[in-house]
Amino acid sequence: MTERYKPNTTVACIIEAQDKFLLVEELIADELKYNQPAGHLEANESIIDACIREVQEETGLSVKPQGLVGIYQFSANETLAFVRYTFYLKLDEMLDSQPEDPAINGLKWLNLEQITSISSQLRSPLVIKSICDYLAGNRYSLSILNAEHL
Repeated sequence: MTERYKPNTTVACIIEAQDKFLLVEELIADELKYNQPAGHLEANESIIDACIREVQEETGLSVKPQGLVGIYQFSANETLAFVRYTFYLKLDEMLDSQPEDPAINGLKWLNLEQITSISSQLRSPLVIKSICDYLAGNRYSLSILNAEHL
């Protein structure tokens, strides 16, 4: 019998203001990487609450996503896979904040061209893919997510 497939459930949030996107800067295996604020779903936590918590921890912003951009599957390698719920939030202005999580080195507001120019430093290809989907208008109501039976 083969082992059951168990991908990690993660959340991420595209935060846009003035045509720029907020990325977090992390040091992973001694390499500088960039990602949207993101992380893992915790036990007894709704997917939306996970997004709110991760954004707070990684950016210091206390905000709620406005909607969902998409649900993505990603295999980092043969043994590490993810199902990623990517949310969005559009702000009127770029807010200055500080990460609460010590694993986050800093925050950067970058436009899509700048993000594309550092594609080799992105945590996954889902960073650009989800931003492009967001810019293409892929935006869904949070009401499609149901956590009433947690």
